[in-house]
Amino acid sequence: MKKLLLTLIAIVGISLSSNAQFRYGPTAGVDINTLKFSQPLIGVDQTVGEQAGVQCELMFPGIGFGIDFGLMYNQRGATLHLNDQPVWASTYSAPVRSYLHYIDLPIHLRFKWTRLNGFEEKLAPYVFGGPDFSFLAAHNRITALNYAGGCFGLTCGIGAEIFKHWQLQGSYTWGMSYAVKTIVLDDFTARSRQWSVRLTYLF
Repeated sequence: MKKLLLTLIAIVGISLSSNAQFRYGPTAGVDINTLKFSQPLIGVDQTVGEQAGVQCELMFPGIGFGIDFGLMYNQRGATLHLNDQPVWASTYSAPVRSYLHYIDLPIHLRFKWTRLNGFEEKLAPYVFGGPDFSFLAAHNRITALNYAGGCFGLTCGIGAEIFKHWQLQGSYTWGMSYAVKTIVLDDFTARSRQWSVRLTYLF
């Protein structure tokens, strides 16, 4: 983690010294989440969560390439049908919602179309992708589960910049490391999957 932060600081410093365009601003959105178990174990229903934080954008003028990064609160989880399995049916007589509260550090490469004969002043589409580092801040306690302190995901998405300040984007994140693990059946882990729509205002 320390090496990652030092690398990010170095990238920002080099970019600013080369006249890259740096902007930041508040961001908020909604997401549709689920937990994908390593094997079919129980029924899992998607849930709706929310996210909010600060997003930064660093673009290299003239070429359309840059990076975006930020610090985000992100609520994930899913509704778990633990009552499907006899081992948990005596404890959980109905499906239970798992709430996972994360602090996210996304670091994405992006390409923005900036040479559209002036149209980019009104609308500039962009694509982005890269890793998300998530640190578990809190959760509601489900005794059937163990919780990873953090997890790693890969995100890709598309968006549009409107009138040079507003950015509306959609993305999908694949969890690459496990978020929760069952205690009794300890060979079963689950990774996060997330659709997200977010609105950002960059100063």
